[in-house]
Amino acid sequence: MSFRLQPTPPARPNRCQLFGPGSRPAIFEKMAGSAADVINLDLEDSVAPDDKPQARANIIAAIGDIDWGAKRLSVRINGLDTPWWYRDVVDLLENASERLDQIMIPKVGCAGDIYAVDALVTAVEAAKGRKKRIGFEVIIESAAGIAHVEEIAAASPRMEAMSLGAADFAASMGMQTTGIGGTQENYYMLHGDTRHYSDPWHWAQAAIVAACRTHGVLPVDGPFGDFSDDEGYRAQARRSATLGMVGKWAIHPKQVALANEVFTPSEEAVAEAREILAAMEQAKKDGAGATVYKGRLVDIASIKQAEVIVKQSELIAG
Repeated sequence: MSFRLQPTPPARPNRCQLFGPGSRPAIFEKMAGSAADVINLDLEDSVAPDDKPQARANIIAAIGDIDWGAKRLSVRINGLDTPWWYRDVVDLLENASERLDQIMIPKVGCAGDIYAVDALVTAVEAAKGRKKRIGFEVIIESAAGIAHVEEIAAASPRMEAMSLGAADFAASMGMQTTGIGGTQENYYMLHGDTRHYSDPWHWAQAAIVAACRTHGVLPVDGPFGDFSDDEGYRAQARRSATLGMVGKWAIHPKQVALANEVFTPSEEAVAEAREILAAMEQAKKDGAGATVYKGRLVDIASIKQAEVIVKQSELIAG
């Protein structure tokens, strides 16, 4: 372990982030009543240019008017390469209630992007006397974003979460695919006549997880485009969870249950983790640094792995 300890990420459930366009206020109440941990009201890709002012007004009204319960409430603003983003920030922070928790910044390419939004947010907060500090979550959607992923994760104390946006990322990288996440038909190896499909998103997800864990940010998997493919969604979510991501987006309400299923530790997993902790506690009392549990060696590293599962379960239960 380095002398400089890694900061801990925000202690809250983030299993599922449910997205909905700001231009469709009729669905806001249903989103609030869903089982998602995070609600993302969208001003960006899902809203047509001519509809953006009205969508912004819809969201500002809904933030204060709707009972969002204990959910984390976030708004995805427009990208910094558009003429809309500054007005998104200013109008939200000048007119929305303090129920708003965070802003999602899309297509982040470098730490300077975060600095720009942070400066504007800080100025408006001070001018309006807002008491709750707005948090940031960002989406890595470009070659520049993944190249600068660690500096982005460290760019501001407001940083809370980071996601991979597979579609724009693929376009920026020049990948030959039109799919949003999941297995890609032409990304395979041959063994004899058998095709073995690999995960083209693995390396980018691993880079995001490493940057996030280094700087105390929550790593989150992004969208899965084919909402008719439950097993495909589950498969990608399970890979992401195994890599260390804490949750996944839902672009359709049916995906909420799938995300919660995958990112909630099973009763069996939690029970086994507690048994490992108990076995190591007994080993410590016996003066041993390791012990055997169900035929396999467990040691100090096993304690850390088991604690991750138990803490995640306790966060969700709490």
